[in-house]
Amino acid sequence: MRTLPCLLATLAASAVLAFAAPLPAKELARYQPGGPVDLAVVDRDSGQWLSPTVHRGQRWIAGTPGHRYSVRLANTSGRRVLVVLSVDGVNAISGQTAHPSQTGYVLSPWQTMEVEGWRKSLDQVAQFVFTDLPDSYAARTGRPDNVGVIGVAVFEEAGMALEDRRRGEVLDRVERGDAAKNSAPAAARESDAAAQSIGTGHGQREWSPASHTQFIRATRAPTQVSELRYDDYDTLVARGVLRPYPRYMRDSRPRAFPEGFVADPPY
Repeated sequence: MRTLPCLLATLAASAVLAFAAPLPAKELARYQPGGPVDLAVVDRDSGQWLSPTVHRGQRWIAGTPGHRYSVRLANTSGRRVLVVLSVDGVNAISGQTAHPSQTGYVLSPWQTMEVEGWRKSLDQVAQFVFTDLPDSYAARTGRPDNVGVIGVAVFEEAGMALEDRRRGEVLDRVERGDAAKNSAPAAARESDAAAQSIGTGHGQREWSPASHTQFIRATRAPTQVSELRYDDYDTLVARGVLRPYPRYMRDSRPRAFPEGFVADPPY
């Protein structure tokens, strides 16, 4: 097992405790169950949680082109975890084609945090923005195949016994072959009626401080891999993921009693 420099993100030194507080049950219910880390997406311009819809075994959300969004991560366990975040098949910290063996964010027990964008430095990120597919960061860097999926690979931390056995060893080897079957989340190849329409762009920079920490993974393979697929509303309707909103049109048929009272005739 190897140690890897990871990022421990906070809004500010005074906000660390706020991040560590457990989430209320009504907020936890919005997240995806099934692992120590729950994954959600928030539209930063509307302030709305993007509620997922399950279709063919996958969870879909509808993004609005031009809107900024954040990825919200919640550690529902009492141990530190490492979360490798993949957006459109790209590691949101390093910019590499995503793989579970790469760097990620470390969450303390019961901590929740929002990732607002692509990590540019320890002080800044470039905002996540829903944009036309050709303008997505992945497409602009020659990697359009996995546009349309947000995913996490989660690792639990090794216990003190393992740390003692490993003490003094050089733990900086990258063993990618062992995790191949758990490779970064990728958009499934489907025979949908509509092709992917939107991706995640490289938006404006904003302040988002982070610091380095060390983390020893308990296992080579992640204990959890979760995905959220996304596209715009019209495309999800075309795919059959969503039903179109009902449109209320005026009934043009003649009626025996169209009004409540007798109106004056025109002069």
